[in-house]
Amino acid sequence: MSRIATLPDHLVNQIAAGEVVERPANALKEIVENSIDAGATAVEVELAGGGIRLIRVTDNGSGIHPDDIELALHRHATSKIQTLNDLEHVASMGFRGEGLASIASVSRLTLTSRQADSAHAHQVKAEDGKLSTPAAAAHPVGTTVEVAELFFNTPARRKFLKSENTEYAHCATMLERLALAHPHIAFSLKRDGKSVFHYPAHSQNERIAAILGDDFQTASLEIDSGAGIMRLYGAVSKPTFAKGKSDKQYCFVNHRFVRDKVMLHAVKQAYRDVLHNALTPAFVLFLELPPEAVDVNVHPTKTEIRFRDSRQVHQLVFHSINKALADTRADQTESVSNAGEILHDVMGVKPSENSAAPQTDYPFSDGLSLTAAPQQSRFDYPNASSGKTAPMPYQAARTPQQRSLSLRENQAALQTYAELFKKSPAGGIGFEPSATVPDSSSMPSENAAAPNYRTDDADGTPAPELPPLGFAIAQLLGIYILAQAEESLILVDMHAAAERVNYEKMKHQRDTAGHLQSQQLLIPVTFTAGHEETAAFADHADTLKNYGLELSDLGGNTLAVRTVPAMLGKTDPAALARDVLHELTQHGESQTIAALENQILATMSCHGSVRAGRQLTLPEMNALLRDMERTPRSNQCNHGRPTWVKLTLKELDALFLRGQ
Repeated sequence: MSRIATLPDHLVNQIAAGEVVERPANALKEIVENSIDAGATAVEVELAGGGIRLIRVTDNGSGIHPDDIELALHRHATSKIQTLNDLEHVASMGFRGEGLASIASVSRLTLTSRQADSAHAHQVKAEDGKLSTPAAAAHPVGTTVEVAELFFNTPARRKFLKSENTEYAHCATMLERLALAHPHIAFSLKRDGKSVFHYPAHSQNERIAAILGDDFQTASLEIDSGAGIMRLYGAVSKPTFAKGKSDKQYCFVNHRFVRDKVMLHAVKQAYRDVLHNALTPAFVLFLELPPEAVDVNVHPTKTEIRFRDSRQVHQLVFHSINKALADTRADQTESVSNAGEILHDVMGVKPSENSAAPQTDYPFSDGLSLTAAPQQSRFDYPNASSGKTAPMPYQAARTPQQRSLSLRENQAALQTYAELFKKSPAGGIGFEPSATVPDSSSMPSENAAAPNYRTDDADGTPAPELPPLGFAIAQLLGIYILAQAEESLILVDMHAAAERVNYEKMKHQRDTAGHLQSQQLLIPVTFTAGHEETAAFADHADTLKNYGLELSDLGGNTLAVRTVPAMLGKTDPAALARDVLHELTQHGESQTIAALENQILATMSCHGSVRAGRQLTLPEMNALLRDMERTPRSNQCNHGRPTWVKLTLKELDALFLRGQ
């Protein structure tokens, strides 16, 4: 074996570059973060060849002292920290002193900088790690870092790079992340001499809209909450805006972009009731906490961090987003449709999964029915067998039979729905389904003209305001409720809406107990636990009891499950305990039991809700609309599908070309 020897500095720098500078985007990040730490208010970036041939970053920051410009390219030379206490309280973006030295060891780098009190700028060049003598140069106040021919002296590393287009995409994404975290700084990007974007100094919301688009801004929910020394703010997408990919997910801790499993897990748990498993939400979250409460010195790229109290972070993120999503209901939302998009073509809307309906009688809630021609589809025309189509012959509209609801029908509907949706005790989660439904005398009758709610009465008394979802006027195909609101038509999927109302009601009844009911096992179930699981049990025994899960340590890494939640009596106790302990180990918080119970409640609510084809009375339909306005998350069902959409009068006019 060879003797131990000290590695030369140049080789050490190249080894460090393997961790710090994986691709051009990493080099760009290190340079721009230095500009941010220098107090720059404008950062200009130029790329050539996707950043492989050239990266040039110019800022108007404080600049580098002439005596320090050469030292800036040495390893572990930094102005950010000096003592261990500084490292534990680091608030700057960079602090290692490895970035520029690593980049200089694998490229041709030119550093030019000038301070405000200097007569001229100074410049130093580095090629293959060898530094030139600093020289005078012309440059405004600030710094320019030019990196040419990245990895020119390490061809094996350069072969691992992707195409220029791919590397450019990574650079652009990296710069957008930094721009999101620092909206007060103006950012601009040029690619091969052509301007790509220019973001002036913005407010936080303006910068989010500029980068994520107006669609996200329109379909997002604002987050701003705090817990002691921590503050969480930003925006999360409404469930109906969620996509199948996760390209719009941004987590920032003290303005540093991170990939943290605790925060991502909390977001996922908050969306579990309103989003399909195949979809992912879009969000931009900023977490601010004291520097000593988070360790950023975990990895050279500084995208991995550790929280001192990960459980508190998880709870803050989960409860903040969960509270915002609870307000996704009709009285808090203008429209459920994604970003308020206009439906230009109604026939392009995909049918509901419950859209199968008989072709004969289409029942309406007032007892009327529209009867289709027997054995004839609405797309079958006369002379279809001859291969030609002819317009449907004119038929006079049939005057439907008018029938008012009988007193007995009204009373039965009122009693049935009032029993289903009793008023919950005060002090709950803000979910109070209506105890009664509007009396038939307060509803517009089928024979009476609909009142005009949009104008004042003759005596000047303001007309009564319509509720957000208006009043039901009919039932369509036994699936949808048609309601008229202020200047709009509301379409409601009655099964999906009732499913959400029932689900939230059962969850509220469960949560008001304060703890989960447990079921004693006749014979305790034992299993062999790992060291981390045993430690998690010792640390969280009381938490497990609140979940309805009681364990005991039999020694020798063997745990026994003695009670399980009553609702999960048929679940494998050992597997359940393992899952909960694993989550407590990873995140300091577990939602496993709540998620499993919610699955059962969701199934129960689905089976207990009105089905497609069931004929509802007008009071029943209106009671469902009022419950939707009071129910958390009622904009979507338990599977993430929207429960209602709105067609405004303007959109309806556009469909029929009125006013054009």
